Amino acid sequence: MSTGLHPALERADALYALRRHGEAKALLGQRLAEDPQDADAWVRLARCHRATEEPGQALEAAERALSVDPAHVGALVQRAHALQSVEGRFPESEQVLREVIRLAPDYWYGYALLGHWLYRIRILQYNQQHRTGVSRQVVAGFLQESDKLAREAIRLAPEEVFPYEAAWAIAHLGGDQAVAAQMDQAILRLDPHHAEALARRTRKAADTPGVKAAEAAALYADALAAAPDSAPLQQGLDHASYRLLRGVRWIALLCLGFAGTMLDLWTKDGVVPRELPISLGQRLWYFVPVAALWAVGTLLRYRRLRTGVRYNLRSVIRRRRWPRIVLGQAAWAMLCALVISQVPWTGRTVPQIVFWAGLVPTLATIWFDRKKTT
Repeated sequence: MSTGLHPALERADALYALRRHGEAKALLGQRLAEDPQDADAWVRLARCHRATEEPGQALEAAERALSVDPAHVGALVQRAHALQSVEGRFPESEQVLREVIRLAPDYWYGYALLGHWLYRIRILQYNQQHRTGVSRQVVAGFLQESDKLAREAIRLAPEEVFPYEAAWAIAHLGGDQAVAAQMDQAILRLDPHHAEALARRTRKAADTPGVKAAEAAALYADALAAAPDSAPLQQGLDHASYRLLRGVRWIALLCLGFAGTMLDLWTKDGVVPRELPISLGQRLWYFVPVAALWAVGTLLRYRRLRTGVRYNLRSVIRRRRWPRIVLGQAAWAMLCALVISQVPWTGRTVPQIVFWAGLVPTLATIWFDRKKTT
């Protein structure tokens, strides 16, 4: 095993970092044509094959490296990764990683990766042997074994993120949310832009009882500023934006109800309804409380929103179907309210029909679409 790094391998590493995997593979192929015994080149070639989702070729390259140097830790790690991706060979990776730990007992990655995979391997083996589902008690034993490995990785490398990710997955599967929260806190301390941990923390804060839609949207917008490519965070912001839009329908229904009250569409027995038609002044006065409702309920709230939330409100209307339905229902209810309040009706039968036409389509969905954003 060579002690120095060949210039071709340095260039291959740079190409790999730029995700130019095809060029890196071509360069490594040239190097291996010159020196087929370069184990480091085989290891890098295996890594490139993994990056291009070619597990079979990755496994072959890792095994070629091990044929040159059976104690090459990097080759063993690449072989374990390749086995994890080759159908039916995932359990073999356990012994490979245990060999990594034996050869490099201070190498944190071997412990972390084995801890991350071991409970899954155990569950697969259990299912193959017993042909039955795994009980919680059995899974708890598997998780305990994995957790010890993850904790050892954390002890060896307290400034590395992956051991905490492995420990989080174990705690989450075991239902220990307190430990999972601690792991998320540690992850974000090391990597404030960690998309998954940010999404989990933000979702927990946004789902806290009493958090309003505007507050939830602000939480998601702040998190997206740190992890702009996070799909879960964008989905959370879309849902919070949709919650904001749902409030528009309630304002429209209030306006509709106020229009019905103005015409005394429903009166108690013994109460004489006001005389129709309503005067022009009363009809025009209707716009005063309606304008106040819309100004306070939408315009003022909209201006107080974060800039990112405002942009997303407009975006979610373009991208999603249900937000457009909500706005359409609000517009329909307002149209019915205006017809009721502004036409000089001489009878109440037609305004009552218009009232129900504006109310029923909205109420038919308003209780069933809280989770919808598509």
